[in-house]
Amino acid sequence: MPVVPRFLFALALLLPLLSLSPLVPLVQAAPAPWYYWRSMVNGVRVCAQTSPGHGWERDSVAYEGPGCHPRRKVLIVPMR
Repeated sequence: MPVVPRFLFALALLLPLLSLSPLVPLVQAAPAPWYYWRSMVNGVRVCAQTSPGHGWERDSVAYEGPGCHPRRKVLIVPMR
């Protein structure tokens, strides 16, 4: 039975991990912000993360909360 050198054994363990390392920044992605979009045809406003399609323009600043709601403000009151 042949003996496998330790460095080959270690390389066989590390090679799959090294091949996945370029994907690490993709795992840390944040959700897209929400915007109000206005139809250039009839002026209807819609809340969405991406453009509904051709004929829509962005009509607001970015909202960090879901569904075009502002992020909740949390007040921390120290206890005595």
